[in-house]
Amino acid sequence: MTTDLVEIPGYVAGTWVVDPVHSSVAFSIRHLMVARVRGRFGDFTAEIVTADDPLESAVTATIQVASVDTGNADRDAHLRNADFFEADRYPTITYRSTGLRPDGEAFALDGELTIKDVTRPVPLRLELGGFGPDYFLEDPSKGARAGFTATGRINRLDFGVGGEGTVPGGAVVLAHSIDITLDIEAVLKTD
Repeated sequence: MTTDLVEIPGYVAGTWVVDPVHSSVAFSIRHLMVARVRGRFGDFTAEIVTADDPLESAVTATIQVASVDTGNADRDAHLRNADFFEADRYPTITYRSTGLRPDGEAFALDGELTIKDVTRPVPLRLELGGFGPDYFLEDPSKGARAGFTATGRINRLDFGVGGEGTVPGGAVVLAHSIDITLDIEAVLKTD
């Protein structure tokens, strides 16, 4: 299948769900402006609909905030509290695409991200890993898998996540920008 600018070998139209074992929702942020702290969310779902016309495709996703994991239990608990995500009050982060367009060898996925009941437009750069048979099935030809990588950047203050925070000398404790990387392996729904 081809779009005006991008060829998509093996393209399969249909509805897909995320294989959480082979997918990740990760982020990184500068700490004290000298190093990056990385984290991930371990509990998330998404539905991807690849349309006959690839540019009509859509995605919706939900992330469970309480599943945040930075490798440090104390920091994770802090991220869940009112200083950052307020997980008890706002248990999910959601994303809903609003459009898809070619962007060089990849795509630009336009969408709306909602964190703490604040919704903002957030475009993502979307790269297709490919489409292929589902080798986890007894008969791989009866299913399909697809791979996608989406990257983007948000300003955490736009969503009310954390504050300004500085240390003596004026260095910012946490950068305002958060880099997001989603590596998704999806399974074609066959029912």
